[in-house]
Amino acid sequence: MDKDLGSRRKIYQKQELLESNIPENPMELFQKWYFEVEESGAVEEANTMNVTTLELDGFPKSRIVLLKRFTWEGFIFYTNYNSDKGKAIAKNPKISISFFWHQLERQIIIKGFAEKLSENLSDGYFESRPDGSKLGSWASDQSQEVPSRAYLDNRLKEFEKQFEGKEIPRPDFWGGYLVKPVSIEFWQGRPNRMHDRILYALQENFDWKITRLAP
Repeated sequence: MDKDLGSRRKIYQKQELLESNIPENPMELFQKWYFEVEESGAVEEANTMNVTTLELDGFPKSRIVLLKRFTWEGFIFYTNYNSDKGKAIAKNPKISISFFWHQLERQIIIKGFAEKLSENLSDGYFESRPDGSKLGSWASDQSQEVPSRAYLDNRLKEFEKQFEGKEIPRPDFWGGYLVKPVSIEFWQGRPNRMHDRILYALQENFDWKITRLAP
């Protein structure tokens, strides 16, 4: 198999990212960019993000998850604590998350520490989920080997029967993480591959140092 992609070209020229028009706090810029992506209507799920952890075998692993909330503190997502990502975070809470909105020629790369949300916050989000998603959380031993698709379907039926007519509680092995950023890089495509890259790095006094990186 041999597929040469070297001739593919795209001109990046939609917007610019200059020090003269950015805030001191990167979460303000993230919010601005996120709202602009949503308002553009060009991205179906603007909250799609890539989460990278360092696995127990020493290899990094990336997967797509959905951002469910962002605050001044950081970025929140939910998962099974016994999944590969959950086990990796338990051993090493340093993770990276990234967003790529190619329609607006923008990328954001975040490094931070992941910590479990409080149980009441995880409970609150779980209660807002559709019943099917709640049951799926119970039925799936995420990242574990299973014998077949039929096994998964049967597991789901078992929990449908178990919780029929009852409130579905949050499993204690399922909940949220808050990623507290230590650096956030904003990337804006520009012509001639001279892209804008602005890096915010958290300092010991909790101020953010702003620097420009070469493309």
